[in-house]
Amino acid sequence: MQLAFLTSLFDRPGPWASVYLDTSRIDESTRERRELQAKEVCRQLRAQGCDPATERAVHDALTAEPRPPGEAGRAVFAAHGEVVLDPPLTVRPQGQSLVTWSALPHLSPLLDLAALEPVCLVAYIDRTGADLELRTAFGTRSAGQVEGRTWPVRKTASADWSERHFQLSVERTWEENAAEIAEALARCEQETGADLIVLAGDPRERRSVHERLAPDIRGLVVESDHGGRAAGASRRLLDEDVEAARQEHLRRMAEEELDRFKAARSTGGARPEGAAEGVPALIEAAREHRIAELLIRTEGPDAHREVWVGAEPDQIAVRRSETQYLGETEPLPARADDALIRSAVMTGAEVLRVRPEIEDEVPVGGLGALLRWPYDEQERERATEPA
Repeated sequence: MQLAFLTSLFDRPGPWASVYLDTSRIDESTRERRELQAKEVCRQLRAQGCDPATERAVHDALTAEPRPPGEAGRAVFAAHGEVVLDPPLTVRPQGQSLVTWSALPHLSPLLDLAALEPVCLVAYIDRTGADLELRTAFGTRSAGQVEGRTWPVRKTASADWSERHFQLSVERTWEENAAEIAEALARCEQETGADLIVLAGDPRERRSVHERLAPDIRGLVVESDHGGRAAGASRRLLDEDVEAARQEHLRRMAEEELDRFKAARSTGGARPEGAAEGVPALIEAAREHRIAELLIRTEGPDAHREVWVGAEPDQIAVRRSETQYLGETEPLPARADDALIRSAVMTGAEVLRVRPEIEDEVPVGGLGALLRWPYDEQERERATEPA
């Protein structure tokens, strides 16, 4: 998944307070319980060396009201007296809280708790247009409307020639409106980077839109028999369809990426392989900005192995003595998974959480990567240069 929304955590130095908190319980004592939770979090941060300004900022964030309805928990990342990111969690943290004070933000729990779900574009379609809705892990928002021709849109039962002509006009109207909706969906998919497109509404209109989408977009489409554009239409079953489509998408993508990883690491020959695993190999790839997709099994032993980092994403080393060669004279210890996530985020790489129900042995140690090779482009450029 793309983690570009985390870039704000890496444009300033640490150390960082990282807090994951279960806020799912809502009752008459919620306010008092949140105050007690905030005090306990601050106590733990203070014991780990957190500065007073950052401690206060975390306390204020944890006790602020109101909160989005339905959140299972929340994560707070703060440094130098400022809360930089405060995303809701869609999965409850195990235990009451997870609190760390460290050189880098502790991000690997987000892969499980923030439900970095596929971005889903939902189209509520009828004969006159569509309402577009974007669903992400951080909420739902309108993505615009498509208003096609509104006349003629209904057929008649007459067999008269003029009526048959009218019915052909209705067919043309439907086709034109479906084409407009398909064009709008293609634009919206490109602008938002949606991973999934769910078409809801009457089967005939859904099918017409589906058929008019480009082949590369059709592979993202799922149709739902539930939900509609009309005001007051029940969307509970549609929500279930969207969630099922998201989970199937995640499972399929994870299996495909793991197959790519296994194939890349087993490639023989004189050229370098397209995959790496193990902390030393991944650190070398991170220094050279060669990680295209980072694979993490958070249960693996390498995920919490200590490495050394500097202020920049490529200032990362296995041993403290190595960082001086990277331009950092005062390196700090950090978890390997957090250091590699920072490198992946800042170089535009994707991150895949490898879940144990899909694969519990790959990558070895819990950390691996599919690699990009910068010199491939250079070779192609040289090949096209005139002799």
